Amino acid sequence: MRKLLVGIILTVMVSTPFGNVTAEEKEEVEYGWKKTAVAGLNFTQNSFDNWAQGGEDSWSWQLDVNAALSKTEKKYEWSNSLKTSFGKTRVGDESARKAADELRFESVYTRLLGIFVDPYASVSARTQYAAGYDYSTETDIQTSDSFDPTYFTESVGLGVKPAGFIKTRVGAAMKQTVSSVKYGYADDPDTENEIEDFKNEFGAELVTDLSLKLDKNILFTSKVEIFSDFNTFKSIDVNWDNMFKAKVSEYIDVSLNIRIFYDEDISPKRQISQTLAVGLTYTLF
Repeated sequence: MRKLLVGIILTVMVSTPFGNVTAEEKEEVEYGWKKTAVAGLNFTQNSFDNWAQGGEDSWSWQLDVNAALSKTEKKYEWSNSLKTSFGKTRVGDESARKAADELRFESVYTRLLGIFVDPYASVSARTQYAAGYDYSTETDIQTSDSFDPTYFTESVGLGVKPAGFIKTRVGAAMKQTVSSVKYGYADDPDTENEIEDFKNEFGAELVTDLSLKLDKNILFTSKVEIFSDFNTFKSIDVNWDNMFKAKVSEYIDVSLNIRIFYDEDISPKRQISQTLAVGLTYTLF
């Protein structure tokens, strides 16, 4: 776990450029509302008939939508973001399986004081659309369900934005986990004869957002979320989401998403998901 945290810190440090951000830093602030919404659809299909080299029929698809709505004024900044992703894949005679599934919303209100740090208040929610299964055994075992588990976080603290491409905030936070007794994601291990369906944790939160244009058509975004319960400082939850996106043409993108997740209550080992996709993208507004 320490190596993971060191890697996060080093990545943020080395990702900070010194030559290509001058223009961004000098951009004038635009007041008022801003809105963006981008949708992407990826589809892959393979079919074989009497193919001597071998192979299995397969297909996969994934739909991603990223939207943001923000308002900037002289005294405050209010930003809202929505990320949703869902996809399935099928190989051979196996049933279609979930390949991507995330629904996430975040709202951050920042009071602009005109000094190095600014106070903020934020709320966020994270969940999934469909049930999840463990396919490592002969019999598929259901490990989660629609909107189960769901995580909520509320925090207040101080934020800093040293440049236009990076911002960090740290503060006191409350984290709620809502899950049915069947799956036990909200279970308190200290209660041996009872499985809870709701868990509330009070601790500290550190969040860093990075949005960096590596080239004219290449964008790297990274979001690191670290939460530690005040009762168990040895246990640190980490959610690190990284995305490389290259625009091939007006409607075609290549993207690489790498997500590292660690929550001792779910698994004693860190979890990693990686998705490489080529597909259509369209700016809704």
